[in-house]
Amino acid sequence: MSVLIIGADNLGRIEKELQELGIHHIEHITGRNAADKKKFNIPKATRLIVVLTDYINHNTAQNVKQLAKLRGVPLVFAKRSWSSVGQKLTGAGLQVKEG
Repeated sequence: MSVLIIGADNLGRIEKELQELGIHHIEHITGRNAADKKKFNIPKATRLIVVLTDYINHNTAQNVKQLAKLRGVPLVFAKRSWSSVGQKLTGAGLQVKEG
């Protein structure tokens, strides 16, 4: 599975936890700059988009939402913590371990 994460300067524990779930193709875009909105594109292999709401500008979040809808790619919004991301992924139907 390929996941695109948008937001935050670094992913911290999130990347490691996703890899433990078997998600080994993780692309990350910070989304903090207005220029990110202009250059943003969803890679074709992307099967899920995670938007980290703590560190993303509003216009980029709106653009991501529109592009995800057009491409039919599931989208979840979460804070930049594994507990928040894990909870949102569980709500999206992915198996996430506790802890």
